[in-house]
Amino acid sequence: MLEIIKYTAAYKKQWDELIVTSKNGTFLFLRDYMDYHADRFTDASYILKRKGKMEALLPGNIEDKRYFSHQGLTYGGWVCSTKLAATEIVEAFKLLNSELAVAGVEEVIYKPVPLIYHHVPAQEDMYALFLNKADKIACHISSTIYQNNKPRFIESRKSGIRKAVREGVHVTESKDFAAFWNILENNLNNKFNTKPVHSLEEIELLSSRFPDNIKLYLAHQSGEAVAGAVLYIMKNIVHVQYISASLAGKECGALDMLFGQLINQTFASVPVFDFGQSTEQMGNYLNENLIFQKEGFGGRGIVYEVYRYII
Repeated sequence: MLEIIKYTAAYKKQWDELIVTSKNGTFLFLRDYMDYHADRFTDASYILKRKGKMEALLPGNIEDKRYFSHQGLTYGGWVCSTKLAATEIVEAFKLLNSELAVAGVEEVIYKPVPLIYHHVPAQEDMYALFLNKADKIACHISSTIYQNNKPRFIESRKSGIRKAVREGVHVTESKDFAAFWNILENNLNNKFNTKPVHSLEEIELLSSRFPDNIKLYLAHQSGEAVAGAVLYIMKNIVHVQYISASLAGKECGALDMLFGQLINQTFASVPVFDFGQSTEQMGNYLNENLIFQKEGFGGRGIVYEVYRYII
């Protein structure tokens, strides 16, 4: 007998424990990560129990008459124990829909956990989406490397590394998020008139909470930070959350050296290296220059999808 209940802080310990042992959970679902922006979203996360034991959870929030899984996260969806069967995930959607209907919710926006984050196959929710007649409303493409079978760097990336060596560039792990945020914010403001999803204060807070999962690597030239990347590090995957280089960094091949070191040395033993999305506008705009750069390091396509269905 399955039971669905709304999450409260009293379940924090059990919630976090399930994330760690689940088929498809990452540290982004831990409450100390999710709740850093709790003031921006009306939390409506759910827990699925069987015989009193938590077997699945769903990070979510409600805005107007729509349920999101979750607006503050790149991906979401049901995070499940290895014990749940397909029929039970189908039932979980039925229970969720009943709860949401009572709350006045009319449609669900669902962002399944991409396949590369699965520790054990966990696409039962994709089948349940089909049964709920869900429409795909967004499809973002990310560039991903499987370390045990990776394409070689293209010549322009190799050339950039050789130039960076000649220019005296060196790469180190750093805590100087302020230096990197200066580069990142200038680039986003000048190119797109936008800001990073996280403020400097937020990324510093999250890094302090998850020092083993959130790391910054900087490329320096003559003592100055000229490029960098913020990495989200998980059990079997390294995800690039932010990439940026100053004008000087672009001219000296700093990012080529940075990713050459990260991919082929620092994280060579981690099975998956994911560069992240190169799309905007729900996937309808592809930044061809950005994806060309990532593909030059050997990245190939993995999609991050978004679905919608009416209750």
